[in-house]
Amino acid sequence: MKPIAVLGAGLAGLTAADELKRRGLPVVVFEAGRTVGGMAASFRDAEGFSYDYGAHFVSNRLAKALGAEAICRTVRHYGEAVVVDGRSHSHPFGLMAEPRFLAGALAAQFRRHDTPAPHAAALFRRLYGDAMAEAVAIPLVEAWSGAPADQLAPAVGEKFGNSVLKSLYLNMAAKLTRRAVCNGYTRTMPEGASVYHVYPEGGMAKLLEPALNRLFGSVRLESPVERILVENGRVEAVRVHGQDIPVSAAISTAPVHVLPRLLEGSDALEGLRTFRYRPMIFVNLRFAGRHLLPDTMAWVPDRRQTFFRVTEAPYSMPQLAPAGKTLLTFDIGCEVGDERWTMSDEELAKRCLDGLCEVFGEHLRASYLGPGGTIRTPISYPVYLASYEAERQRFSDSTGVDGLWSVGRNGEFAHILMEDVYWRTIRRMDEVTRYIGGLASPRPDIGSASRIAA
Repeated sequence: MKPIAVLGAGLAGLTAADELKRRGLPVVVFEAGRTVGGMAASFRDAEGFSYDYGAHFVSNRLAKALGAEAICRTVRHYGEAVVVDGRSHSHPFGLMAEPRFLAGALAAQFRRHDTPAPHAAALFRRLYGDAMAEAVAIPLVEAWSGAPADQLAPAVGEKFGNSVLKSLYLNMAAKLTRRAVCNGYTRTMPEGASVYHVYPEGGMAKLLEPALNRLFGSVRLESPVERILVENGRVEAVRVHGQDIPVSAAISTAPVHVLPRLLEGSDALEGLRTFRYRPMIFVNLRFAGRHLLPDTMAWVPDRRQTFFRVTEAPYSMPQLAPAGKTLLTFDIGCEVGDERWTMSDEELAKRCLDGLCEVFGEHLRASYLGPGGTIRTPISYPVYLASYEAERQRFSDSTGVDGLWSVGRNGEFAHILMEDVYWRTIRRMDEVTRYIGGLASPRPDIGSASRIAA
């Protein structure tokens, strides 16, 4: 049997390959880089500060499914805050302590609408009321996406979490169990008191080692796929280092706007060329002390600031910084080549420090120890523009090319976190198996205790 080609050795690619191999199907993973992991990467400097490639959230259920639960520590606390007009509010309920937000939200619930919201701005006003939409939701989504909210599809709202009652239950469960119970981090699997945040010893890439070990000999590094060859609407081969390798199917984790350039013999995905991803800069600053922020993560819907989110990971995972010190990570939206993208690391650090002191207090300047590393990524978050929403929805159902699947956050062009990446990829492999027609063994029910923590 010809092998199934998997493009990319990040979480989605390794999950797909591991699952297919478990089913007895031959796979080859082609990774363009020198290492595996994709965005599931961690960094540690000489002074003992650790940081990830952006924010990652791992549940005990995901760690168990990956075979990595033994190396994961339970996170005892995780929380988020929103800072508006100099005041910090716990998320998701603290904002309702503001009379203007509460009144607007209540009024919004009693308004009737005969047609769907035409864009994200209208959706936020319907959900939260005008005051909270204008002060919080719209500034944040625009900073995060780089597009005006009235040009974003209302599907952006799918990113937001559980209902009020479900959130209350999960918050109470976290207090009773003294664990950071997951709340709004998956839409594929149920969340409950037994599903909580963990963090792997040694960094995020350690999560992938069990799968990588099972795939020994099947992963080719520094082997970018140059073309996916299609004949009569069906994937027949991939080209790597100028050599055409016959395959029975291809599973891509590449950003979707790259797929039209990879396909040879089909123009079925030409509409994906216009799809956009938001570039991001993650700036890390080191400080003396701990708990400098009101909670682990703080959202800052202030258009004057360079950043829209700041995270103090050692607040929840103290092992990520030396004793008595902490690390703050600032999320900055940008475009490749713009002022922020080309700004020096020193100037970015200065702007973040100045903004931090403006938002949270000038006293923090005295605790500053210096910069801790800056990461720039040209592809971070999918941008759901209304102009291509119909095409996005069609693509979410099928690539339109027989034998070609696209998985993962970048590959699906979806607002999903790590657990959804894993389970959605597993389910997609059911389709691949049916296509190949060589199911080696029936897959246990997805709720099986053998794969999911009770």
